[in-house]
Amino acid sequence: MARILIIEDEAEMALGLKDNFEFEGHEVLIATDGVQGLEMARDPQLTLIIMDIMLPKKSGFDVCKEIRAEGIKTPIIILSARGQEIDKVLGLELGADDYLTKPFSIRELLARVNAVLRRMPSVQSLKRATIGKLDVDFDKLQARSTDGIPVDLSHKEFELLHYLLLHKGEAISRDTLLDEVWGYENYPTSRTVDNFIVRLRKKIETDPRKPRHIITVHGIGYKLLE
Repeated sequence: MARILIIEDEAEMALGLKDNFEFEGHEVLIATDGVQGLEMARDPQLTLIIMDIMLPKKSGFDVCKEIRAEGIKTPIIILSARGQEIDKVLGLELGADDYLTKPFSIRELLARVNAVLRRMPSVQSLKRATIGKLDVDFDKLQARSTDGIPVDLSHKEFELLHYLLLHKGEAISRDTLLDEVWGYENYPTSRTVDNFIVRLRKKIETDPRKPRHIITVHGIGYKLLE
């Protein structure tokens, strides 16, 4: 059983989701605005957060950003009527684990929830690592250079690096990375993976133009070497 927080100001939508998740055996909490949602998101017993973007008092984007800034690692699924790619990319870069555009079927949402919950155990399996010129604490979501200087990594950069480290030495396709890190295949395009790899190389590699740790495997994707 999961403990799910729904942050949604539309009462009919919130109650409909609550009924469906409780039918699946989950415990459900509801917040009706962004400020209340952020406060309730601090509950360490939460398993999952599902929230709208257009919220009173504080937007879903701001709530997501503040949740991750506080080091809260609870998975987040964003629900929004804003279906433009830029909104989806922003939501994911701020730390959301998935983004579903309204209207949607409850069956699709349940499938997305189950996919997020299935991925959760692996998140805790690697606590710390040093790769190239970067020391990473996955438990605290903190990173420093090997000289001790703080380095800013987005939540999705932590997740991508974590997955690569768990599969070091393996050639991993872009589609696999999209599926495992972003939550489902080909979202939004394979170029997303390339852009995040470029960012990580700048923070890990001594010379990002000649990478020694995150290697391109032509025709496939990427491989991480320690």
